[in-house]
Amino acid sequence: MAHPHLPSTEAAVVAIRELAREFHLEMTVTDDIGADRTSRRTSADAFAVLDDDGSLPHEAYVELGGTPAVTVQIFPEDDARIIVEGIEFADVPRDAVPAFVRAVHGGLAHVKGRFFPPGWWLVVSLPGDETYKELVSGTSLTPWMNRNVR
Repeated sequence: MAHPHLPSTEAAVVAIRELAREFHLEMTVTDDIGADRTSRRTSADAFAVLDDDGSLPHEAYVELGGTPAVTVQIFPEDDARIIVEGIEFADVPRDAVPAFVRAVHGGLAHVKGRFFPPGWWLVVSLPGDETYKELVSGTSLTPWMNRNVR
């Protein structure tokens, strides 16, 4: 399923802010603007604000309150890293971020156990056939994960 296009980091933050209001979640945002401030621009010269192509990179770190614990780091390269209850989902397309957050807070995320290979997997199902799945490392599940085991 195609997601609405989010042309910028700020557009993604606005979409997450709307979801935070919908689900009654507190939200804090930290913006890093400029090549010398964004995490993936470690090779940028000191005080270099623009990228080589003249663009101004914008990265945002969003923390959502409530349960489950969710953080979203949106990168200028059109992708994001979403952490749910300590489980990292890397390289989520920026356009899919609002659907991902909605799925987590809307009850479409669950934990699935497997006998072989043994382990627990956090599964986030987005509308359509898009599913994100990550191994839950460690030996214990959080209370939210325990409530969402299938």
